[in-house]
Amino acid sequence: MVVQPVGMVALGVLLLASGTAAAQPPSTDEPESYRSENYRSPTPATLRGARVVSTIEAKAIWMEGSAAFVDVLPNFPPAPTLPAGTLWWGQQRFNIPGSTWLPDTGYGELSAAAEAYLKMGLERKTRGDRAKPVVVYCQRDCWMSWNAAKRAVSWGYTGVIWYPEGTDGWQDAGLPLEEAKPAPPPRE
Repeated sequence: MVVQPVGMVALGVLLLASGTAAAQPPSTDEPESYRSENYRSPTPATLRGARVVSTIEAKAIWMEGSAAFVDVLPNFPPAPTLPAGTLWWGQQRFNIPGSTWLPDTGYGELSAAAEAYLKMGLERKTRGDRAKPVVVYCQRDCWMSWNAAKRAVSWGYTGVIWYPEGTDGWQDAGLPLEEAKPAPPPRE
């Protein structure tokens, strides 16, 4: 038996067929469930049930005043190793003017309190109109906004707009940002 050398094209076909090819581009397929780890990593290009917009489109929507804007970037607490007596001023957050900041509502799994906070925030921003456009964002390559927008869609909101570039894209375009404070939680 004579073994013939395999050409580079044939080798590539064999590697692809076997599933061991290296350097595959990331998939744009949406996961079925929420992302629960590696939140700061490339996100899908789509979100079923939501409209995905660029910075130019988000700016136009903002200028029209036709949608509510919701920022879901987490508000990180002080480190548990912070020495006693150290003052903690929290995280300074700048978001798109007029937005409501609902921190900690974009995780893959939400506590009952965080879920209620997101539901209440969406209810307030849309005044109970689930068809009202609502732009959900965070930062670029952040699954928090994808998760929160996916939740809004699952709760029957039909005007969900996901802005995956978030404040990074907004700032890169030279658009204004304003200091944000977290929205008050629901009353018990």
